Amino acid sequence: MPKETATMPFKLDANGAIVTQDVNGQKLPVFVHADGKETAFDGDSTIATISRLNGEAKSHRERAEAAETGLKAFEGIADPAAARKALDVVKNLDDKKLVDAGEVEKVKAEAIKSVRAEYEPIVAKAKDLEGQLYGEKIGGAFARSKFIAEKVAVPVDMVQATFGGRFKVVDGKTVAVDVNGQQIFSRTRHGEPADFEEALEILVDTYPHKDRILKGSGASGGGAQGSNGQGAGGKKSITRAQFNAMPPEAQRAAAAEANKGTTVITD
Repeated sequence: MPKETATMPFKLDANGAIVTQDVNGQKLPVFVHADGKETAFDGDSTIATISRLNGEAKSHRERAEAAETGLKAFEGIADPAAARKALDVVKNLDDKKLVDAGEVEKVKAEAIKSVRAEYEPIVAKAKDLEGQLYGEKIGGAFARSKFIAEKVAVPVDMVQATFGGRFKVVDGKTVAVDVNGQQIFSRTRHGEPADFEEALEILVDTYPHKDRILKGSGASGGGAQGSNGQGAGGKKSITRAQFNAMPPEAQRAAAAEANKGTTVITD
């Protein structure tokens, strides 16, 4: 009887058997990604995620069908603006007399102005709180990042200047997107979004100049930083090659730090 072969890119040993990895007491097959990285493949978790996503897709389809059904009631209305104006005229009927449409619109405008004046400060405060939330969740995540502390040679603020735009806060949760605007998913928790640390590592891994910002690669030489990300005298230090490899927004941040005297750019 011929030996069965794996139809998915699982790692095989010398005898052609699938290699497994012990994860929380479970023997899980090792999955080989397109970029050569290896992770344990949790089939039960993947099936559960697929089931959840199928349920969400069904819900989206049902909402779309309901919307299409509702729109059928407006078939034959070629000019929505004219129809809306006609409805406004009907609303202004008082004892079979037309109220001056101009006066009605003036009253409406004053009412809207009054409401706007009352709620604009609330909206502004909400936006301010939203900005503070973003600064705490995203900025704080960069500041506390173990990946940056252990593996990145350039200062934290420069890393945030380069990759901060790839992160956003959605419903109170941090979400990361790649250069194409697509959400970044975990390589180990299949079907689930990558958390901050994993997403940042993936972004750095795909960064064209990663060898110049990671420790042990482009951070060697006379201007290299120590393991604490600082040069002589406790100042942050980056090489000219690292500075030139940064995108414009990161270069501006580095230049500002150099002007303050907190960062040294060496040749």
